[in-house]
Amino acid sequence: MSGSERKVPPTARIAEFPETAAEQALGWERHILEVLHGLPLDASEGVVPRPECDPRRSSLAERERAKAAELTAAGHRVTASGIKQRRQRYQREGLIGLADGRSAKQMPVFGKVDAAVVEAMRQAIGETAEGSSKTIGYIAWRAKEILASREDAADVEVPSRATLYRFYNKLATGTHATGSARRRRSVNARPPGPFGEVPASAPGELMQIDSTPLDVLVRLDDGIAEKVELTAMVDIATRSITAAVLRPTTKAANASALLARSVTPEAMRPGWSEALLMSRSVLPHRRLLTLDERLEHAAARPLIVPETIVCDHGKVFISNNFRASCRYLGINLQPAHKATPTDKGTIEKTLGSVATLFAQFVAGYTGSTTDRRGRKLEDGPLWSLPELQNLLDEWIIAIWQTRPHDGLRDPEAPKRAFSPNEKYATLVETCGYVPVPLNGEDYIELLPERWQAINAYGIRIKHRTYDAPELGPLRRQHSGVAEKKGLVGDPS
Repeated sequence: MSGSERKVPPTARIAEFPETAAEQALGWERHILEVLHGLPLDASEGVVPRPECDPRRSSLAERERAKAAELTAAGHRVTASGIKQRRQRYQREGLIGLADGRSAKQMPVFGKVDAAVVEAMRQAIGETAEGSSKTIGYIAWRAKEILASREDAADVEVPSRATLYRFYNKLATGTHATGSARRRRSVNARPPGPFGEVPASAPGELMQIDSTPLDVLVRLDDGIAEKVELTAMVDIATRSITAAVLRPTTKAANASALLARSVTPEAMRPGWSEALLMSRSVLPHRRLLTLDERLEHAAARPLIVPETIVCDHGKVFISNNFRASCRYLGINLQPAHKATPTDKGTIEKTLGSVATLFAQFVAGYTGSTTDRRGRKLEDGPLWSLPELQNLLDEWIIAIWQTRPHDGLRDPEAPKRAFSPNEKYATLVETCGYVPVPLNGEDYIELLPERWQAINAYGIRIKHRTYDAPELGPLRRQHSGVAEKKGLVGDPS
């Protein structure tokens, strides 16, 4: 065999053989190596070959005859030609050439059962993808019904109930056919081929936004204990949560507020530790401060300007207001495919992490489902919405942004995981930073418009009254806009 034709023998395949066959192959290897090189594999240092096995004193054929005589004398009858054949197989195939090939033969996965039965079971399992969860017994019954309806399977012998149950265990792996319907739909929505997320190599290059109910009860203004919705945005390159907003219900104004908060420094709040200052963090505060004076007393949260945002088809994210806000800031809005959560898997996972790492430590935690919920939570101590928002903002800065993330491992050193702040500090050195200062008018521009009458007492919106001296000249006045019946345009 020439050097160009030589290949490494597939030694790892010995794991396919039964343990006894593998041990026999290892035993033969010891003898064959002694025939080839004069010493067995486990020979101690300094040991010299026996005269009958020494390559310097005898030919290969002589060593094969000597090894055959040795094994025959030990009670293992073998000929010199048998040793030669094993030696050649070892040189050609490696260790597996010495193993009994009959012991590694694999039986068909489904034995002698007709392929039509297997196909019927696959179809029955596949039908559960969008339906309600059922038992294995139902799936076995459905497979029989499918077989009975097929003319080409009229003569097929239907296996026993126990056999169909065994087929289910082999065919339904990973499908959650009898488990959670939500999990089953998620698995079914995955792309059929290889998939992964779009890579992002710069902060803001690709971001994702989504909303989900937060598993915490809060005390609203009317005294009622209710869950609130969390709307958050995450940066793919750094896994930073650039902004998170809690509201009783998510509205377009909340989504637009996320955009503003993402490009605006997080101000330190009363009661926050000075350790949360950006100047005390791994973020390049001094260098960024020369570009953006707003960072002088900012908290340690990166400012990231989105280039592309991936969202779902919720009415909040495809609303005219949110689209207009994205256009105003020069952001490309990319709706995901419908019913395809894998298109924005990072934000889905991030929101789940907020539930496990933050929500369960907060008073009023309800659990993710009703069977996980405690009793009389609404009668216990609960945070108000502004208090919970403050806690969440502090947790993002103190915990999330400084916690090593598995998605931020160094390819050159996989054991090293970066935190979002560390990853941002690394990328901003090569990608740069351009501040996007927003003034008061810009914030108003990002809010949805509301047409409202200005009465003597001011403006009333959802049982709240808003008033200011600036409204004086406009009280009880017609705006002159006939299309809006004299109402005054006001951002809500």
